[in-house]
Amino acid sequence: MPRWIGIIFGAIFGSSLAEYICYIAAVFISYYLFQKYVAGILQQLMQKSIKSCILLGAVPLFYYLFDYITTIYTDSLYRGLNAAIQFMPSVLSVLYFVFIVLYYIEVQKQSRAQRERDMLAAQIRGAHTELANLRQMQENAAAYRHDMRHHIAILSGMAAEGSLEKIRTYLDTAQSDIEAITPTRYCKNETVNLILSTFSSKARHEEVTMTVDAKLPEYIPFSDTELCSLLSNGIENAIFAAASCPEPELRTVSVKAKILKSTLLISIVNPYVYDVVMKDGLPQSARDGHGFGTRSIAAIAAAHNGQAVFAADDGVFTFKIMIPLVE
Repeated sequence: MPRWIGIIFGAIFGSSLAEYICYIAAVFISYYLFQKYVAGILQQLMQKSIKSCILLGAVPLFYYLFDYITTIYTDSLYRGLNAAIQFMPSVLSVLYFVFIVLYYIEVQKQSRAQRERDMLAAQIRGAHTELANLRQMQENAAAYRHDMRHHIAILSGMAAEGSLEKIRTYLDTAQSDIEAITPTRYCKNETVNLILSTFSSKARHEEVTMTVDAKLPEYIPFSDTELCSLLSNGIENAIFAAASCPEPELRTVSVKAKILKSTLLISIVNPYVYDVVMKDGLPQSARDGHGFGTRSIAAIAAAHNGQAVFAADDGVFTFKIMIPLVE
């Protein structure tokens, strides 16, 4: 483009000096416009697809090769050879077509990846909210225990009246309230206790027997929100699958968690009655709006150089995760 501008102004003014001056000025102007309007777009393109960059760079490469071969090293273009005349338009058309197709495919991949990132971000936000709710429940339990003296005073008044039936009713209500808000202590880790307690209550509501063997220390060098996302997604899917079993004795969920050789190990086992479809090592959900949980688990494991394994065999679904812990 700068060369064409120089030639045009040189012809207008009829001076080779004007041609060179305009050519140099056009170079600087082109550089400025390129930096302002084009460089950022090309940088984003380079980050998106190497194939697209190669194809984009092939266009000027082929042009200069064509120009040198047909005008400098030979006179094929000047002699009007049909092959030379038709070569460059054909190459440009093919490269442009391939570039558009590959770039569209790459944009689709980027869109899917962005949706996955948005989904994972939503999972983490949901885990953060759920964890906050669980901690609020724990604080409510502490407050309820703190108010125990008031309950004792009320019971003493009822006892003075000799009303045993009122005492029984009040104790039953108080016990139900305490059980509803008091987390069971499965291990020393507060976050894990809150999560397991919550899903233990959900399992009982779904008439599912949930057994827990958790041996985790008070401190784990791992994000609470990610830990919540791992356990919540895994246990929720297990309870849903177990609750679908028609035989009551099969409605069981087994949860195990421990740290072995600086590696966090989590295992969740449950029965299933519906066919489990696996794709890329992940179970696919037939329910609309579901299936993000397993992808979230796999993404979290991969982010920490860990591994998530899902297996379905003979009516038993097993989820295992291994994540190295780094201080």
